[in-house]
Amino acid sequence: MKKLVFATGNAHKIAEVNRLLDGFYEVVPMAEVGITEDIPETADTLEGNALLKARYVYAHTGMDCFSEDTGLEVEALGGRPGVHSARYAGADKDAAANMRKLLQELEGQLNRRARFRTVIALILDGKEYLFEGIAPGHIATAPSGKKGFGYDPIFVPEGHERTFAEMTADEKNAISHRGKAVAQLVEFLQKQASGK
Repeated sequence: MKKLVFATGNAHKIAEVNRLLDGFYEVVPMAEVGITEDIPETADTLEGNALLKARYVYAHTGMDCFSEDTGLEVEALGGRPGVHSARYAGADKDAAANMRKLLQELEGQLNRRARFRTVIALILDGKEYLFEGIAPGHIATAPSGKKGFGYDPIFVPEGHERTFAEMTADEKNAISHRGKAVAQLVEFLQKQASGK
């Protein structure tokens, strides 16, 4: 079975994609192919960062690989935090501080529309492909729920009353930005693997 390097160290993400690609590809973390350093994310778009990481892995290993970048885009803030979502309140990636900063900026704001967006960059046989998943919704006025990570406790997806952090992993994956982008990636890779 062909190996596909995922430019992440997140074991949960690796396991999730491996389940979906079972029998087609073996997804391995970048540490398994000798990349243990943090890959700089210096682009000003999600697409740019996803491509930076994938190109880094490909340049160092020559192996098929993919990476993703995700951001929360808030309409009233002109799309912020966007590409800076993980480090919105500072370089230490403090999720609670990020949420506090975002809620303070939205205080008194009636338009709380927002969306999560994930971009996956795939390099397969030297060719680059991009896949995008979007989850529309709005920002709650206070955090709620203990599941998930990042901004999940304050993001209520469209058509739902609960935040991502109040949903089970299966409920969230069925409607999430990352779930949608991964589904596109999986469909593409299955077609490639079966020669269609």
